[in-house]
Amino acid sequence: MKKHIFSLLLPALSAFALNAGAQTAGLQKTAKGALYQIYTANPGDKAKINDVLTFNFIQKTDKDSVLFSSYKAGHPVQAQVQASQNVGDLMDIFPLLAAKDSAIVKIPTDSVFVGHEEARPPFLPKGSFLTFILKIEKVQSLNDAIAERNAGLEKLKQAETTERESYITAHGLKPVTTASGLKYVITSPTTKRKPLNGDTVLVNYTGKLLSGKLFDTSIEANAKAAGVQQPGRPYEPISVVLGEHRVISGWDEGLLLLNEGSKATFIIPSNLAYGERPNGEIPGYSTLVFDIELVKVKPGKHAAVTPKPAAGKTPLKRAGAKKPVAKKN
Repeated sequence: MKKHIFSLLLPALSAFALNAGAQTAGLQKTAKGALYQIYTANPGDKAKINDVLTFNFIQKTDKDSVLFSSYKAGHPVQAQVQASQNVGDLMDIFPLLAAKDSAIVKIPTDSVFVGHEEARPPFLPKGSFLTFILKIEKVQSLNDAIAERNAGLEKLKQAETTERESYITAHGLKPVTTASGLKYVITSPTTKRKPLNGDTVLVNYTGKLLSGKLFDTSIEANAKAAGVQQPGRPYEPISVVLGEHRVISGWDEGLLLLNEGSKATFIIPSNLAYGERPNGEIPGYSTLVFDIELVKVKPGKHAAVTPKPAAGKTPLKRAGAKKPVAKKN
């Protein structure tokens, strides 16, 4: 019986061995066990420790299922070359490559999941490889990469400022600008109380990019009109406790400027919103425009206010205190 089972398994095992052999034939091997082949060997310096690489890559399984593609993501990635910590970090591969080189790298998954086999996904079975197809776009020293990044960020900042001012002019707005750079226009004022830090406020809002694209709203009619309605989502004013930094800085500051029941438009620069990093549909360095209604203020706990000194008394007139002396030239 055992012989019969073995004879049935033999063809399958042979096919597996042949397939594995075909996958690794002709590939070189690093000290940590990564298999690789450099398709193009371009002139130029190879990457060194601390260099910054800009590269595109496709990550696949043995069955050619694509797990990630920087081409599909729409931009290359960057990595600083460091000493290799494990076979999967590719740091043994990067120093073999120069700008414009292409390579295939196969990482044995048995090495990746050693010691934590429970984390192995079913699409990376034992004996399989994780395949990377690399294209090195650029090799830079760390200083050059930092200088290029800073120049790029400055260009984006300038573009944001220009686009924000153009938006304000095009819409005929005359906003008040705070010290932080927040711009706001109160479109429907009231004389009711203003909130304080620690109060809970209920807010209706519609958020848009300068292009006019709506990215979020608490108002169902606005979501429907923009074609972004989310089934099952409750469309209602959201609750915010002011001063706890649970919302973007532009909101924490701006909501304190409004009276209960008032409406306003906030024009919030990226440094008071999501900064340089993309956030969902919001690109990096995006000024955001919010139409806001402060529906209700619920008083909360406030820090005790230190009473003012009585007339004729100052904090300096306590026992042993000295008045400051004017500095002579």
